[in-house]
Amino acid sequence: MRQRTTNVPRYGDLTSPQVPGAMAGATLVWPVGGLEQHGPHLPLSVDMDIPEALARQVAAEVGGLLLPGQPVSARSLPQSGGGLHFPGTVHIGGSTFIDYLTDCLRGFSRLGPGRLVVINGHYENEGLLFEAIDGCTEGALFAHTEVVAFSWWSLVTQDWLGAHIPRFPGWHAEHAGLTETSLMMYLRPDVVRAERPSHAEPPPAGVYRHPVDVDEISDQGVLSSAVGASAELGERLFWHLVDGVAELLGKPPMHTSPMDTSP
Repeated sequence: MRQRTTNVPRYGDLTSPQVPGAMAGATLVWPVGGLEQHGPHLPLSVDMDIPEALARQVAAEVGGLLLPGQPVSARSLPQSGGGLHFPGTVHIGGSTFIDYLTDCLRGFSRLGPGRLVVINGHYENEGLLFEAIDGCTEGALFAHTEVVAFSWWSLVTQDWLGAHIPRFPGWHAEHAGLTETSLMMYLRPDVVRAERPSHAEPPPAGVYRHPVDVDEISDQGVLSSAVGASAELGERLFWHLVDGVAELLGKPPMHTSPMDTSP
């Protein structure tokens, strides 16, 4: 049985004199998430917990450094996250979010790592994150750095879904549903409550209707169904994602621990 790694080298643990040597050829892994309602059974931290756990494992497997996660997300929308009709969600406006991400990315670029891996866990972040990265890669920014960014669900193959979730509602509606509930049962079972809400008619993708009928689009903020979730399914999905990242990245640019670097 594969074991998750909990203790990995972190960028923030470096001293200032260590940074130049540690960055040569290094992989930095940055989880980007959010604080968003996930129904009555999951914590607000789901969109941060999942990419952070994956980022930690990826950093361990490629010999990289874990960056502190970005915990506040773009706006939650009704047809993909339940929206702001439910208590607890904290968000940043879209233009501010792009500016914030851009400034962070500029800072990472100045460090000069070999590769920056960005793992997103909040559905509405994706387009804004990609726009920020696309704006940063012009000119001298990331001139010698490979940038790889993705949302974790993008690495779930159709074969895996067919074998494990044959009646899949689409990722826009898989909010607080089977996959997120199962992953949290595996990663953080202590914060998963007993309820398993189910919504029989997930909202369609790419459609916004105003005014929003909260009861029509969700069951207590759940857009599809959490029924049948299990830690076993979460474990299979987590390692499927880890393997997907390894395939996406190919050979890591470094294999030694950057924490061994002398100033």
